[in-house]
Amino acid sequence: MEQNKQSNPQNAASEAAVRRQKLADLRAAGHDPFEITKYKQDAFSADLQAEYRDLPAEEDTGRMVSLAGRMMSKRVMGKASFAHLRDAKGDIQIFVKRDLLGDEAYAAFKKLDVGDLIGCTGEVFRTKMGELSVRVHELTLLSKSLLPLPEKFHGLTDREARYRQRYVDLIVNPDVKDTFVKRSMILRELRAFLDSKGFLEVDTPILTPFEIGASARPFVTHHNTLDMDMVLRIETELYLKRLVVGGMDRVYEVGRIFRNEGMDPKHNPEFTTIELYQAYTDYHGMMDLVEEMMKTVARKVCGSLVIPYQGNMIDLSHWERLTMVEAVKKYSGVDFDAVSSDEQAIELAKQYHVELPEIPSKGAILAEFFDAFVEEKLIQPTFIYDYPVENSPLAKRKPGNPAFTERFEYFINATEFGNAFSELNDPIDQKGRFERQVAERKAIDPVSKAQVDYDYVTALEYGLPPTGGLGFGVDRLVMLLTDSASIRDVLLFPTMKPIDQ
Repeated sequence: MEQNKQSNPQNAASEAAVRRQKLADLRAAGHDPFEITKYKQDAFSADLQAEYRDLPAEEDTGRMVSLAGRMMSKRVMGKASFAHLRDAKGDIQIFVKRDLLGDEAYAAFKKLDVGDLIGCTGEVFRTKMGELSVRVHELTLLSKSLLPLPEKFHGLTDREARYRQRYVDLIVNPDVKDTFVKRSMILRELRAFLDSKGFLEVDTPILTPFEIGASARPFVTHHNTLDMDMVLRIETELYLKRLVVGGMDRVYEVGRIFRNEGMDPKHNPEFTTIELYQAYTDYHGMMDLVEEMMKTVARKVCGSLVIPYQGNMIDLSHWERLTMVEAVKKYSGVDFDAVSSDEQAIELAKQYHVELPEIPSKGAILAEFFDAFVEEKLIQPTFIYDYPVENSPLAKRKPGNPAFTERFEYFINATEFGNAFSELNDPIDQKGRFERQVAERKAIDPVSKAQVDYDYVTALEYGLPPTGGLGFGVDRLVMLLTDSASIRDVLLFPTMKPIDQ
C-alpha cells in the first residue's frame, strides 16, 4: 500500500521534488494534466454502494460507469493494482489491470501519486473479498497533486494546521466534510421553516455610516469616494425593524456579523446570525416559534430530538421557562423581588462575592447574579425571560413593572443561543434609551465615536406595530447539532493569527 511520507519536513520536501519531476516528465512527453478542462462523470461512489449493496462476492453487474475524484491510496501488485478513489460522496475501490488498460497506460498509472485527481471508466463488480469495485478500462490523470497529503494513518491532526489549511483537512478527514454538509442542511431547513411561516428573506447593509451605542466594538473602515469612515455591522436589527415600519410584517436575514472583540471556542470576529421580526406578536410568540423551529430542524437534520453534545444528552422535546428573578432565586437562593433598592442589591453582591457592574443598579446586579449562579446550570433547553431594563435598550418595558423588559434568551449546555424581545416601539422612550446608552459608552470610553441612530427613531415616529423579534447564532446551532466543541470546527475558514506573528 503506497503511503505518503510526510512525517517530517525533509520527507515532505523530498516527496514534493519527486512529484514536480514527474510533472516535468509528463509535460516533456506531451501530457500536461493541467490542460484538461472537463471529464464526463456519470456516477458517484455512495450511489453505487447503495444500489449494489446486495451484490454477491465475485459478481459482475455489466454496468459501465465513469468516476472522477482523488486517489487516496494505491496498492501495486505486479500486473494488477488496487486504489481507492474519493469523490464528492465517498470512497470506492478501483481495480486496475494491465491486460485491460494496456502496457503504456498501466505504466503511467503506476507513476501516479496518492492525492492525484483521476477519472476512470470501468465495470462495477464485487471482489472475492467482498468489496464493491470498478474494473478500470480507461484511466485519465485530471490534475497532478504536487504536495503530498499527510500520512494516511495519522491524517492532519494538528488543529491549528487544520484550520489554516482547511482544504487539506477536508481531503484527509471525511468527517470534517460531513460537518459542513450538515451546516448547509441546517441553513436550508431554517430557511424552509421560516419561509413556511410567511417570513420574507431580505438583505440589509453590511457597511453602516456610524457606530451605534451598543456595547459591541465594531471594525472601522474608510470609503474613499465619500471620504467617510464606516463600520461593519454588529447586528441587523435596526434595518430589519425599519422594514416592519414600512409594512413588511415578517422579515428575516441570514447575516454575516462583525465584532472587533475577543476570540474563544464560542466567539469568532465574524459569524453568522439569523434575525427575524414578526408584527403583531410579542416575546411569548417568539418563544413558541423558537421551540417549534428547534424541534423541526433537529428532526430534519439529526432525526431525533435527543442530541448528544459534549458528553451531555440534550433533550429538545422539553423547554423550561423561568423569569430571570425566578432563575436567580432557584440557583442562588436570593429573591430579587424582595430587594427594594440599589443599595440593598450592592450589599447582596458583596455578601455573595458577585462582581459589581460599572453602574451598580439593582437590575444590573441581578444580571450579574444570573451570570454567577445560573448560566452554568442551564444544560437542558431553558428560556430565561423578563430581563432588567438596564441591559435591554431595545426591548419593550413590562406593563405594570417598568424595571423589567419583555425579553428572553434561551440557553442550552450552559450557552446562550438566542435573544428575543417584544420590540420597543415608543420613539420617545427609544430616543431616551439610545442617548443614555451612548452617554454611558462615552463615559467609559471617552474616544468612542458611538452615535444615536436618530433615523431609526424617526422610523419609529411613523409607527412600528407591536412586534416580536429574535436573533440567534447559526454557528452555535451548528455546533450543537454536529457535536462540535469549538466555533472554529464549524467555520470553514475561521479567523487565524498569521503564522509569522
